[in-house]
Amino acid sequence: MLDGLWHLRLIDGPVPIIIYLLAGTAVVVLLARRRPRWLLVSVVAVACGAVLGWVIAWLVSDVWDSFGVALSLPTRLWFTAAVALMFLALVNLFARSWWRKVVAALSVVIFALMGGVGINADIGEFPALGQVFGKTIIPPLSAHFLASLRAHGTPAQWTRPENLRFTGRVGTVEIPGTVSHFDARPAIIYLPPAALASNAPVLPVLIMMSGQPGAPSNIVTSGALPSIADAYAKEHRGLAPIVVVPDQLGDPEANPMCVDSPLGHSATYLTVDVPQWIRSHLHVLAGPTGWAIGGFSQGGTCSIQLGAGHPELFGNILDISGQVAPHRGSIAATVRDAFAGSQASYDQASPLSLLTAGAPFPRHTLAIFAVGAKDTKFAPGAAIVARAASAAGMEVHSLVSPGTAHDWHTVQYALTRAIPLLGTEWGLK
Repeated sequence: MLDGLWHLRLIDGPVPIIIYLLAGTAVVVLLARRRPRWLLVSVVAVACGAVLGWVIAWLVSDVWDSFGVALSLPTRLWFTAAVALMFLALVNLFARSWWRKVVAALSVVIFALMGGVGINADIGEFPALGQVFGKTIIPPLSAHFLASLRAHGTPAQWTRPENLRFTGRVGTVEIPGTVSHFDARPAIIYLPPAALASNAPVLPVLIMMSGQPGAPSNIVTSGALPSIADAYAKEHRGLAPIVVVPDQLGDPEANPMCVDSPLGHSATYLTVDVPQWIRSHLHVLAGPTGWAIGGFSQGGTCSIQLGAGHPELFGNILDISGQVAPHRGSIAATVRDAFAGSQASYDQASPLSLLTAGAPFPRHTLAIFAVGAKDTKFAPGAAIVARAASAAGMEVHSLVSPGTAHDWHTVQYALTRAIPLLGTEWGLK
């Protein structure tokens, strides 16, 4: 029974509708008062709550920068509405009738849920109830299963079996930090339909990274990667890239910034340990042209850092809402904690410096940059890095997700459009 509950949809489906209807009913009941004085009190309470909610959202987003990104207007409005209606419920706790007190107390919870569901719908962080409680259930891919896979020939030479199912397989694997000694959480693998066939071809590989805070599972759940890749495979004879989602953080709250430092040798893990594991366990194309590295937010910054710094590994880059330069807190703290106080070392690790140092890049190095149209904080930086990539000789594609901000809706938009661009580069037809 619990497994069924964990799969309840929170962004669409009946759950949000029920919560919105309960909230609307609660508002009607709480405002239904015979005495005009109480109606005036209710209106004033709602107004005060709205002002307080808006100010809190402004402080959290624009003054304290608590999340590292600016809150979108819908998120601010949902939070403001929730606080305003909670004030309406609170003043009703002073009513004389016991039943109104009970309704008011329950309404506080309902209005909080309403705000949470609305904000989640805007951000797209928790598609289902299980993700809220960390109950994302992704089964492991056993070493025996991976060893049973066979592949030969190129995608162009491949013939699709008549009974091929257009559904890939997702599972977790352990990718040890053999060289880096980086303490990574389990990675997630997506194997497209073609990779599961008895006559599977050797396929391209896309390494994807989550944002921070985050986990590899975010790419699968919030980013909806399996369904997006399956949809692409269905239109391309079952062909799609193998996707590997390693852990570049080590911990949800950590941010080693994909460099080697006292914070962890994340760069070596991603450029040595992960590629070696992929080559020894999966049937992927050799050479950088068949490889891509991508990510969202902090993971997007990592993708352009590592892609620009290691063209011998990655011939394609997907930077979704990345930063101009890596940082954790202030620049001064970043330089102190990860670069031994050396500003020059920090500058050399920035994507702009790496692009300049690596220019001109090999012909047909594909760099895809994607941002949300409402992402006022990260979009300008993405444009700067995209121009630098183009100047360094990369083939640049810029994607703008309409109506979204620094959220998982932008990631889904980017993956839906970037995978076909990469597929064309890889000759997946």
